[in-house]
Amino acid sequence: MRWGVRECAPHRFRVYAVRVIDAATDSDERLRRLEAVTDAALSRLDVDDLLAELLDRVRELLGVDTAVVLLLDAHARQLVATAAMGLGDDFEAGLRLPIGRGFAGRIARDRRPMVIDDVALDGDTSPLVRGRGVQSVLGVPIFGGGELAGVLHVGTIAPRAFTPDDVRLLEMVADRASVATHSRAGNVDRTTALALQRSLLPTALAEVSGVEMAARYLPGHDAGVGGDWYDVFALPSGWLGVVVGDVSGHGLMSAVVMGRLRSALRAYALVCADPADALQHLDAKVHHFETGNLATVLYAMIPPERDRIHISVAGHPQPVLVDPSGRAELLTAPTDVPLGMGRPATGRRTTVVDFAPGALLVCYTDGLVERRHESIDVGLERLRATVWPGQPDEVCTALMLAVGEERPSDDTALLAIRRLGPPAQPEPQVILAAAFDRAGVALLRRQIAEEAARHGMAADGVDDFVAAVNEVMTNAIRHGGGAGRLRLVSVADDLVCEVRDSGAGFPAESFLTRQERPTPSPVGGMGLWIAQQTSHELQIESGPAGTLVRITAAR
Repeated sequence: MRWGVRECAPHRFRVYAVRVIDAATDSDERLRRLEAVTDAALSRLDVDDLLAELLDRVRELLGVDTAVVLLLDAHARQLVATAAMGLGDDFEAGLRLPIGRGFAGRIARDRRPMVIDDVALDGDTSPLVRGRGVQSVLGVPIFGGGELAGVLHVGTIAPRAFTPDDVRLLEMVADRASVATHSRAGNVDRTTALALQRSLLPTALAEVSGVEMAARYLPGHDAGVGGDWYDVFALPSGWLGVVVGDVSGHGLMSAVVMGRLRSALRAYALVCADPADALQHLDAKVHHFETGNLATVLYAMIPPERDRIHISVAGHPQPVLVDPSGRAELLTAPTDVPLGMGRPATGRRTTVVDFAPGALLVCYTDGLVERRHESIDVGLERLRATVWPGQPDEVCTALMLAVGEERPSDDTALLAIRRLGPPAQPEPQVILAAAFDRAGVALLRRQIAEEAARHGMAADGVDDFVAAVNEVMTNAIRHGGGAGRLRLVSVADDLVCEVRDSGAGFPAESFLTRQERPTPSPVGGMGLWIAQQTSHELQIESGPAGTLVRITAAR
């Protein structure tokens, strides 16, 4: 501090000294108010309230009449009026100003503070600058992450010569506003990304013949929304396309890239009969149109019979296949490089595995199995220990509960597909089993009649069923070596009698397809025709080792 003793008379010195002391006192007051501006309690406000409170405190801090924040719309190259204090009706929220035009536009273009002592001498006619009769203005750029985020300017109705201290103070306030605007942009991006991502992830999967499916999506709590997705679609050929993928990074851009890859892969699936070919095309698309992005993708195709899975893996975690017995194993399909890595990959590979009735395929992104301070092998083992070949929705719920014990820092997409099979046939209940010859036929007829009556069959039905069995046993004695074996079983609500002999066999198809009553002959045929007419169903298996006739009683 220079007191200027030599230059000043005593009276002027006192005045000078008083002004210095006053300035020091004023500086202390400004420091106190600056602490109010940077108060940590402001961070508990939502963004709009925070900006309003911040501008209100700025007016008091600098002793100004108006304060305005304009945020940058980078795509339009415009500043957008976002918040203001002191302008009243002269403030129009959403007003757009081109970069480079007017007071605020020149600050954004030059990226440095600007002061206008008399706005009447400036060509800017914006109400944001001249509103309420403002005479002098000071403005500074707002930066976020080293990039321009907007402009903050203040004004006074009385003429004022803003000082370098005023500029520095307003720059510090702009830094505080930057935190708020950065948070606002992050919240908007996160909300938009989540909305985009969920719009591309169906809440309910379509019903598809031969399989049942379920899926889940869980956003990570640390990095926010990312580029994870799942997709299932039926192709015109009857094949089923199954996709699970993960675009690197987080936030809105990852979600946008994810949406583009999802749409592109669906298009390639229409013209590619092999999963590896479709991923080859998608890889070229990433290299050419999505430069700098990486993605891991699993693409599987399941034929109309649903008996196999054709799968190609681009850097993605291997799916788990659970067989009907409950054994869960990671597929051993070869893993090719992720999409967008290095030069476009050539020779991507497809692996074909069996998909047995009752088996379950579980596809997922790495958020399901990765944890901080834990080997991924632990997560994979936890996955294998949790799944079973049950209802896909129940399996997904169990996996989400396992994840919920320690919510992942990364997004999680999960898709489970179970192959349906023919309904399990009930085990037959054996009622009667005996060998017979000519002498034993009468006894077996009586036993069969008793069991049929006990089964609830009407008297006429009993007579028809016994007559059919009698004809078949007689045929077995006559053409099957003089003896045979009989088994009477109950299958669900049906009563079935099986008669087996050890004869040379005969062309059974010609007997079963005959429509007219046969003419009696030494070759026979009348007995089988009678049995067919008096039963609900007659099945014959005949060959060199013998003949099996299965008679189902009429209902």
